[in-house]
Amino acid sequence: MRLSTVRRPGGQTAAGRVEGDEIVLLPYASVGTLIASGPDWKEAAAAPGGETVALDDADLAPLVPQPPKIVCMGLNYATHLREMGRTPPTHPTLFAKYASSLIGPTDDIVVPPVTDAVDWEGELAFVIGTTVRFADEPAARAAIAGYTVMNDITMRDWQFRTLQFLQGKTFEGSTPLGPALVTPDELGDAGDLALRTLVNGEVMQKSRTSDLLFPAAEIVRYVSQFMTLVPGDVLTTGTPGGVGHGRDPKVYLTDGDVVTVEIEGVGTTRNTIRSA
Repeated sequence: MRLSTVRRPGGQTAAGRVEGDEIVLLPYASVGTLIASGPDWKEAAAAPGGETVALDDADLAPLVPQPPKIVCMGLNYATHLREMGRTPPTHPTLFAKYASSLIGPTDDIVVPPVTDAVDWEGELAFVIGTTVRFADEPAARAAIAGYTVMNDITMRDWQFRTLQFLQGKTFEGSTPLGPALVTPDELGDAGDLALRTLVNGEVMQKSRTSDLLFPAAEIVRYVSQFMTLVPGDVLTTGTPGGVGHGRDPKVYLTDGDVVTVEIEGVGTTRNTIRSA
């Protein structure tokens, strides 16, 4: 099953089930509220819907517009560790984002004038579907509602102002999330998917999720040891090598650039950089 969140007239949104070239709208405000509606959310998602919209014409909102938590993974591909001059971690490297950073999968990324070091980080993300704490590996795997695409746009000049780099990771309106949640029964366990990031059509990142140091279920298991994960939480798996900051000379996104993240079987985000 593939699920998306669609913007509707009057500033409203609706969850929808993707069927071929249409989205069947469901009586929930978003994919997040659908998943949080209860343990039968999958049945609710599969139920007959009413209005349909053409997939190509749909204005897609962030997949989960108001997640309870956004927990992000850093330094999770060996190629990215090398280009950033880091040693392999013994435990997952985590940071947070906030809901105000999220935008839709084709929205413009509007960059304020306070930064001039805007970088791309294409990555596989996933959404929690079941409340989980102190999970073992099977419980952690079962807690994943489905997978999606995130571009962890990073303002490097802000990230590296201090050892704590949250301020460079959660700029308002900077993080595309979508276009759809793909459930594990359709996708599998996402253990070996091709990932590419392109800037103006040029491939910048190219890897496979089989290269992750800590796969999705291990991230869930680890995070659940110190806090409860709940339906609608968004977690990410980190980015592979090929970011702009790791190049010589460094390359950053500027006004008019188009940045695309493609993940096999999951979907594509495509966003244009706009200077505020």
